[in-house]
Amino acid sequence: MKPSLKIDRDVAFITLSRPRLANKLAAEDLPELMRHIEKVNRHTDIRVLILQSEGKHFCSGYDISDIKNSQHSGSSFGEMVDAFEQCSAVTIAALQGGVYGGATDLVLACDFRVGSQLTNMFMPAARLGLHFYAQGLERYVTRLGLDTAKRLFLTCEHLQAAEMKTCGFLTHLCEPEALQDTVDQLSNTLRTMAPIAIRGMKKHLNLIARGHHDVQAIQREVERTLHSKDLAEGGLAWKEKRTPVFTGQ
Repeated sequence: MKPSLKIDRDVAFITLSRPRLANKLAAEDLPELMRHIEKVNRHTDIRVLILQSEGKHFCSGYDISDIKNSQHSGSSFGEMVDAFEQCSAVTIAALQGGVYGGATDLVLACDFRVGSQLTNMFMPAARLGLHFYAQGLERYVTRLGLDTAKRLFLTCEHLQAAEMKTCGFLTHLCEPEALQDTVDQLSNTLRTMAPIAIRGMKKHLNLIARGHHDVQAIQREVERTLHSKDLAEGGLAWKEKRTPVFTGQ
């Protein structure tokens, strides 16, 4: 079954649904995932996107027997992952189990990565004879650092949950039974933030990490918030010691 999209008010869910195949991704899934992201981007009221999967494993990556079909321009694996990184909503990957191969890059493209003690990962590209694509290499280096990227790509070492948290692959680590609550709490926190500010800062933090940021573009975002109704609401709520109600205006 292809990945599905569900929208519940201001939260969207993309679910990988091939549990018997460890949620392995196929060529037809790539444009489908990109369409889901495009739909989320069109809904400006969506504040959080949660990437999740069914079964024991989170995702075993792309079908290596069909790897050539993941490189076509316009629907390549790297372009799909970039779409996740550039999604307007804040993204959370909920990792209940193993994440392998290209799926590790998909997870790194998400803003937050919540794992349980059952989560583990490895990147077997070198063992398979595959040179990873440029965007993925860059994402590994900017997210995890050069030494960790070399360790994972060049040795194909497995990492367990605790070390995934230590090296920065996971942003949150919890017990398996607490995974859903941890994701929900994080999602609820993000939903209370001012949409204009959080979307702008997410975008520009990612660009800063890659060395591609534009100071003038950041200043324009600053000016936009200075003239927003949300800033006035935030200041008033702070003064009145209450939770602000942001509208994205």
